[in-house]
Amino acid sequence: MKSHIYYVWCILIATSGLVQAQNWGMITGRITDNTTLSPLPGATILVSGTDYGTVADKNGRFSLKLPPGQHPLRASFVGYETWQRNIEIEEEKNTSIEISLKPASSTAGDVVVEARSTEAGVQSVTPEMVQAIPAPFKDGFRALKNLPGVMSNNELSNEYSVRGGGYNENLIYINGFEVYKPFRTKQGEQEGLGLLNPDMAERMTLYTGGFPVQYGGKLSSALDVQYRKPRNLAPTGAVYASMLDAGVSFSTGFGKWGLMSSVRRAQARSFFGSQELKGTYAPAFTDAQGLVSYTFKTGHEMTLLGMWARHRFRLEPSQKRSYYGTYNDLRSVWINYSGEENDGYNIGFTGLHFQNRLSSHLKADHRLAYFGITETETYNIRADATLYLVDPSKTDPNSPINDLAFGGVVQEDRADNHLSVGTYTLDGRYTLEQNRHVSTAGWALRQLVWEDHITENSAVIGQNSMGDLVRIPIKNLQDTLPRTTTRQLSAFIQQVRDVLPETGKLTITAGLRADYFDFNNEWTASPRISGTYRLSPNLTLTSAWGIYHQSPAYRELRGETLTDETINGSLNRDLRSQRSIQYVTGATLFLPKRRLYLRGEAYYKKLTNLISYTLQNTRVTYSGENDSEGYTYGLDLQVRGEFVPGLESWFNYGYLVARERFLPTFQNTQNVGWIPRAMDQRHTVSMFVQDGISKDDTWRLYLQVMLGSGLPYTPPTPGESVSNISLQTPGKRHSQRFLEYKRADLGVTKSLEIRPKGITSSSPSPKLLLSLEVLNIFDMKNTISYTWIDPGNHIWERVPTRLTPRTFNARLRIQF
Repeated sequence: MKSHIYYVWCILIATSGLVQAQNWGMITGRITDNTTLSPLPGATILVSGTDYGTVADKNGRFSLKLPPGQHPLRASFVGYETWQRNIEIEEEKNTSIEISLKPASSTAGDVVVEARSTEAGVQSVTPEMVQAIPAPFKDGFRALKNLPGVMSNNELSNEYSVRGGGYNENLIYINGFEVYKPFRTKQGEQEGLGLLNPDMAERMTLYTGGFPVQYGGKLSSALDVQYRKPRNLAPTGAVYASMLDAGVSFSTGFGKWGLMSSVRRAQARSFFGSQELKGTYAPAFTDAQGLVSYTFKTGHEMTLLGMWARHRFRLEPSQKRSYYGTYNDLRSVWINYSGEENDGYNIGFTGLHFQNRLSSHLKADHRLAYFGITETETYNIRADATLYLVDPSKTDPNSPINDLAFGGVVQEDRADNHLSVGTYTLDGRYTLEQNRHVSTAGWALRQLVWEDHITENSAVIGQNSMGDLVRIPIKNLQDTLPRTTTRQLSAFIQQVRDVLPETGKLTITAGLRADYFDFNNEWTASPRISGTYRLSPNLTLTSAWGIYHQSPAYRELRGETLTDETINGSLNRDLRSQRSIQYVTGATLFLPKRRLYLRGEAYYKKLTNLISYTLQNTRVTYSGENDSEGYTYGLDLQVRGEFVPGLESWFNYGYLVARERFLPTFQNTQNVGWIPRAMDQRHTVSMFVQDGISKDDTWRLYLQVMLGSGLPYTPPTPGESVSNISLQTPGKRHSQRFLEYKRADLGVTKSLEIRPKGITSSSPSPKLLLSLEVLNIFDMKNTISYTWIDPGNHIWERVPTRLTPRTFNARLRIQF
């Protein structure tokens, strides 16, 4: 957060008793809507770049004490443009001002109507919050995990589930361009940092349900990220380094040009190496992003956004030691490895955006973009596992010499996989702004290009009934999909209307979306409607209904390629779009005196044409068939506000039920009836708390807590027995659950002034932030997956794969 340190210095002087509070001045005023002149209760007024400020009461009035001098003030309210001005405060005098905020819908920029936090399914997080939340990386996606309706059980991964949906059911837009995550990652270590760079972001809005028709193509959520527009600004930026990553960002403007760029590097070998699997970890993620804007004349602008990312994950595993069972029946597995794994991806993105205001009421936006990703997965690993019975009083943690071996197995895995996906997009959007409503129409053309090569071999080595070693192949895949091209077409119309005579009392958003996918020759239509009713200045009711279709992407179309099956043969051209009918209703209550928001939302989803999938760690494997139907319902509750004046915190609780049922054609003895879906996390609790030190405002304390019920999984059952070696087949689908996910992270930050003035008179004062984070402070042992080992008696031993223990991270950040 860009902070004016001279103001913090004033606070420190006051708390130290060097300056008496009665010497301060007072600023009072009223915040209103500039079109209706109605008050805006709950509007915030802050000293720019700080957390110091207050909120307007039910009549829109506020008062704030400030030390003498000039202060940059910032007033804001959801759905309105931000007001900023420098105000001179005189000693022991009152300064009165009137602030009128302009509704953002009249100059909505890249988004037709500014999403308000009181709308159905809308959540927001600021870039400052991303920096504050203690996490291994500040990549933006991880901060979403602490929002209502968002679930995650893996701190190594930036994947997230929204209201029971899969990882592949979330839309991601950056400056209106759709971007994508890697397709083939099977564990969090392979992901690197997400493309979302919070140092470049201005705002991040997440629609957890009921999102409008301008966003399409997914079932669960839409994340809309807007990068800052650097124009006629003094140079600003940040430089940071930690034990895990480092980066730099820079932004400036001159005349008609604006420039913003960033570079990041992450090498988290110490973090990954804290897991039970030991070896030589060599992860390396690098990305560079740049944004250039040019204003031809007022209302006509061009923006060029470029992104490049490269990630390599190399691992030479050596040994893994895991204990499992109970104290009275304690067991362990010791696995010795040989070989190595090399995975990675390259991402390239270029997007060009033209904005043209054709008249005072009509605006046109056109975008042209290319997104390309190439992924590689190569490994040749041999794992020699031995199972032991453990006597806790005699065991040696460094050697199994005192333990009793009771079985073992050897497995060899080899792969050489390559996937390339390219997406070319051309779209247009036209917005007509009238007195009390906004109409929007849009279209998009998209071409998809796929190339895929797969080589995978796996075998189990064990003893037969005669005691001889035998090698049993369990997987043998090899095929290439040549360059394959397909196209998509979409169009939508939408209108936002202020219905009642009283402005802002009832707002209705309605629209219709149509999509066509030529690979399976399918048309879909998606009508959606939502409403916001302001029952009182402090109570808002929301509701939404809509039909959502998710066209099958490459992963769904390919499904799970089987032995002796070609990739092209596994692509299902009869696969239909998954379909969800969603109902959302909720309420938001603002308590001005306590400066708290109380929010609750209930939702229900009817799911048809589902493509079932299995989840192993972070890898999603689809069946490639419309084989099931389902439903999801739940409740999200949040308390959010300033429990400590000037510092925002929140508490979330979520309840969720997600069920699926296979259609008769696809039923077997293991999947009959209504069964839990892969993301059926029944209870989730999360919180983020900020605090400070009363006598020293340069200190900040941050606490993040995440609790979640265990996700379901499918245990194996003994299948065919070959030479006395039992092979695995899936057991009853999702009949067991992982243990609860429990984690707490703590961060402490000290802010230091570097110099009292910025680079220019209009730029913020530079400051140094020193942070220490304790990740997983209670050293909870969370399990992400299980490995199943048959010691030779056809009774499978369940060996957990655990996530990271308690770790530490130190971070240094300079903002200017």
